[in-house]
Amino acid sequence: MSQATNRVYWTTEDLKLLPESSNRYEIIDGHLLMTRAPHWKHQKAIVKASRILDTWSETSQLGETVATPGVIFDDADNVIPDVIWISNERLAVGVDEEGHFTIAPELIIEVLSPGTQNERRDRETKLKLYAERGVQEYWILDWRTQQLEVYRRQDALLTLVATLFAQDMLSSPLLIGFNCSVAEFFR
Repeated sequence: MSQATNRVYWTTEDLKLLPESSNRYEIIDGHLLMTRAPHWKHQKAIVKASRILDTWSETSQLGETVATPGVIFDDADNVIPDVIWISNERLAVGVDEEGHFTIAPELIIEVLSPGTQNERRDRETKLKLYAERGVQEYWILDWRTQQLEVYRRQDALLTLVATLFAQDMLSSPLLIGFNCSVAEFFR
């Protein structure tokens, strides 16, 4: 951990020095972010999203779905998204010896946790990071309101293109042949 201009700058190596705990640590732009174990319905939404995408992945054979993977873009940006989908092409070149992803997956899903700070992290901080790193789509699931926000890459930004509710259908130009009811994420 180094100090630069009156702030502590965290790195991936610093995470290895933290004591084991049930907390989840992420680093974005050298800032340490910590989250506690979320509500069980948050975890259930992760399982549902992972199952839905994994079923499509098994059929399409185009890539892999992974729940809560480590994504280490560099020493200052180290995150644990709730769910990712990564193509076979990126998977072949984007994993380090420890099994962490080192490049942006095509799709990242985050499930919102209650609280202003948590929502800002997912809707602003992570949105910006994922856009900078080349994520093609970013979905934000809110199990409390049963809605799904879909952000897609337009130029260099991830732009909100749809806010979907339980009665809506979700498809994606990124995931060929993928189509499901948004309600499936919240059953």
